[in-house]
Amino acid sequence: MIKAVQQTTGLTRSELERLRGRVERLLAALEEAAEEIAPPVPGALLPPVDLCESDGAVTVRVELPGVEAEMLEVTLTNTHLRIAGRKKKGAPRGRAVHLCSERSYGHFNRVIPLRWPVRIAEATAHLRNGVLTVSLPKLKDRRGAEFRITVTSDE
Repeated sequence: MIKAVQQTTGLTRSELERLRGRVERLLAALEEAAEEIAPPVPGALLPPVDLCESDGAVTVRVELPGVEAEMLEVTLTNTHLRIAGRKKKGAPRGRAVHLCSERSYGHFNRVIPLRWPVRIAEATAHLRNGVLTVSLPKLKDRRGAEFRITVTSDE
């Protein structure tokens, strides 16, 4: 496929790779924008998320009161972080009539697009006091960095 594109467009492999990276970042940004615009389904459990960036890591905090670690599934790819799980409704004690019920229960699924290269193998997740904290260490961006290459000779 790449060779066919190279032959028809005259682009080099590195140019194609750069273009592919730019398109992937554009798609991630569009996905993130679509999530912000789309209204949540009424009654759906949609845990609030904080997304923070520092020099060395991206940190995601998700409010999940009443959710146990065993009920969570956190998966990570190079383009997105997915947090899925289930919040169980507590069994009522005795005879109870709900006069008002504003809390949501059931399955939830949050997908957070990633615009940063992260070290997937070093990611961690910790649930404490109803807040899930996912730490994603960033990959050091080496584009533009200067590397010294040793020159050898046969002489």
